[in-house]
This record gives sequence, structure tokens and C-alpha cells, in this order.
Amino acid sequence: MEKSAKPPALRSLRAAARTCRACPLWERATQTVFGEGPSRAEVLLIGEQPGHEEDLSGHPFVGPAGRILAEALQSAGLDRDRTYVTNAVKHFKWEPRGKRRIHARPAAGEIAACRPWLEGEIASVRPRILVCLGATAAKTIFGGKFRVSVQRGEFLSSPLAPLATATVHPSSILRQPDPSARREAMAAFVRDLARVAERLRSPA
Repeated sequence: MEKSAKPPALRSLRAAARTCRACPLWERATQTVFGEGPSRAEVLLIGEQPGHEEDLSGHPFVGPAGRILAEALQSAGLDRDRTYVTNAVKHFKWEPRGKRRIHARPAAGEIAACRPWLEGEIASVRPRILVCLGATAAKTIFGGKFRVSVQRGEFLSSPLAPLATATVHPSSILRQPDPSARREAMAAFVRDLARVAERLRSPA
């Protein structure tokens, strides 16, 4: 994805986030992984946290889940280069398994520590629609009682943007047990994103 020039607000947020020590996750992460995309994107996508490849590269959604996301966005009629992508948590939380680093779910305190960065990104980009990818992002935006399995695809109001919705995290598609299940999960994911594209075509 071509990296867009950042306006001063995003530049300053990104620079400040590089040295964030608000929670212990920075100690084991390679670097802060901040959001990327146009400074005035109509759609802002929020995931959980960077993964192994994102931690090494410093860019969000460049690993296997990012490739699923890019494919789904294209199928839904959304241009990834015109979306802003970020995560609720900016450092990779992991645990060792042999020589591999395995994703570990961030704790509530770690999510709360990163919330000012996320709110700063949203305030600067001013998207029309927030799209939460997975439970962590959805609970960050909608609160702890939100259930993606029940409320996915619904458009709700939010103090952070005119509209907000939630769907699954693309990594959940990779975890499906067989090709048939993956195709079904991908089709449902594309349908959720296609609803976002449809809302963008309606008057603001």
C-alpha cells in the first residue's frame, strides 16, 4: 500500500507513539506500529494489535491477515489505499512457542493505555465510518457488552464518528478448519464490508 503523507496531527501522534511507555508491551515489541492511510479517509478500520510481521516491518496489516483484508476490501468494492488502517493496541503482545512468537490477547489495561492514540487517529482522520475488526476493537469502541457474533454488520452511532460497525477480524478466516469453512467465512466478511461500501455511496 502506498503510504500517504501525514498531516501535522498524525505526524506528531506517530512520533509521540514511538516512545510510548504507558504499558509494559513496549519492552518485548520491536517497535510501535501506528496506523497508516490517507489523512482524510472515509473509512477507518481498527484491528486488535500488530502481529509478528507487522512488528518487524512497522506497518499495520501486512501479514497473512492483512492479505485477507486486502482481498476482502477489493471484493467488497473498497480501495484499501483509500482506507486508514490501525489497531486498538500499537505493540505486539506475544508469548514464545519454540522459536515462534505467538499472538497473546491484550489485557484491558493495555487496551486502555493505547486508547488515546486511537482516539487521536480517529479525531485527525475524521472518517465517515469506523469498522471494528474483531472483538477487541469492537469492545474498545462500543463497550464490553458488545458481541460481534450477534451484532456484526449493524451500523451504530458513536461519539467518534458518524457511523460505526463491526465484523470479524480477518485472522479468524485463517483459523477456519477447512477450505469450505474458509470460503464461507470470507464470503460473510466480504458481505459486511460491502455494506460499508454501500453506505459510503449514500448521501453523507
